[in-house]
Amino acid sequence: MADTNHLLNDIARLNTVERQIIERFIHRQRAAAPSEEKLSLGDRVADRIAALGGSWRFIFVTIGAIVGWIVVNQAMGKAFDPYPYILLNLMLGCVAALQAPFIMMSQNRQVAHDRLNAQHDYEVNTKAELEIARLHPRIDEIRNIRWIELMRRQQQQIALLTQLVINQGAAAAESGRR
Repeated sequence: MADTNHLLNDIARLNTVERQIIERFIHRQRAAAPSEEKLSLGDRVADRIAALGGSWRFIFVTIGAIVGWIVVNQAMGKAFDPYPYILLNLMLGCVAALQAPFIMMSQNRQVAHDRLNAQHDYEVNTKAELEIARLHPRIDEIRNIRWIELMRRQQQQIALLTQLVINQGAAAAESGRR
């Protein structure tokens, strides 16, 4: 009874997540994996822009566009954007200004997804610890049963050896009388 009260007190001190884990453990339920939520159009666009903006392809295309812009402006007799390329700088600033919020939105969503994955990993690890703790008494019981069996066999061997020594002693005594 004292063990039950101690266990109930320990469970009462657990936080909500740990209680849910124990509840699932008791009812043999698996921890739910974080599911892929349905992404909104904005989330999908943000992910695609972030993926494109963080790629070598984007870097090479951007460098190509800048070089092309400069070559076209130098080759023209009357450049539409003469050196210091103010219009080019404005375009690059606009791309950076528009690209940054999309990347931040994508990163924020990824952080939330990582947080769910970390929570799931914690739940799985806690449940694994509980399973291991549940198996320890069973392993101890098996070890004790085997230990008792080993002791029984050892006692049988000692009895057989004792009987063998007695039989050999008796045989030696009888052959000594002859």
